[in-house]
Amino acid sequence: CVSQRFSRYTYEEYKETADWLLSHVEQRPKVAIICGSGLGGLADLLDNKTVFPYEKIPRFPTTTVPGHAGQLVFGRLQGQEVVCMQGRFHFYEGYDIQTVTYPVRVFSLLGVKTLIVTNAAGGLNGTFNVGDIMFIKDHINLPGLVGQNPLCGHNDKRFGVRFLCTSDAYDRDLRAVAKQTAQEQGCGHILREGVYCMVTGPTYETVAECRLLQTLGADAVGMSTVPEVVVARHCGLRVLGLSLITNKVVTDYDSDMTANHEDVLETTRICAQLLQELVSSLIGKI
Repeated sequence: CVSQRFSRYTYEEYKETADWLLSHVEQRPKVAIICGSGLGGLADLLDNKTVFPYEKIPRFPTTTVPGHAGQLVFGRLQGQEVVCMQGRFHFYEGYDIQTVTYPVRVFSLLGVKTLIVTNAAGGLNGTFNVGDIMFIKDHINLPGLVGQNPLCGHNDKRFGVRFLCTSDAYDRDLRAVAKQTAQEQGCGHILREGVYCMVTGPTYETVAECRLLQTLGADAVGMSTVPEVVVARHCGLRVLGLSLITNKVVTDYDSDMTANHEDVLETTRICAQLLQELVSSLIGKI
């Protein structure tokens, strides 16, 4: 039964997790941040932190990926109460679409109104350089186009509408404020804007696949983010998405370049500070 397959959690189960968190923290965050590979340092910027390892939170999955600490951090950043995920969940870990997106509906029940998603991504656009920061203006949801959409199955109107518009998935006003903030910080020269394409992984793309994604109009490619954005918009959250370009994809059969996770993490370690400073300053303006 398709409905059973895609409706793994009930509203009451999401609420149970949210209520447990609310009973253990004083903060009532309006902003949530999901940190991608190697970008968990964002949570270290929070003051007055309360930290929950994922395995301690009712029904929360656990992350198995290097570069993802696997904890939920509540605190204050630039005067705002924030909740931050140090590590997200992915298809390639063996999780289904409902588990991958579970935290987002919990965030909405905590009272979160704005979601900031970050990720490490491969650059498909030939003008992009390693270390660039791309504001996501749109996405290509490859898993969603072939049946792995987190909104399949029974729709609970307490979260959102049956048929969701996603042409406005990434908030233009938030992007405008983020661009202005980046210019003020002097990092406008590494800013890009483009289309993020999600693939399931865990394999990096072949040359033919990279060429296909370029033909489709994608500027960057990664293995996360889009399901979380879809669920966030379904719950009425505003979304800002940022990709740190950590490698350039291989589109030439004669190239000796290869992609690997260790290099991605090392590039992120070197380049992440600017992105973290950008997000921190932005939080104070939301």
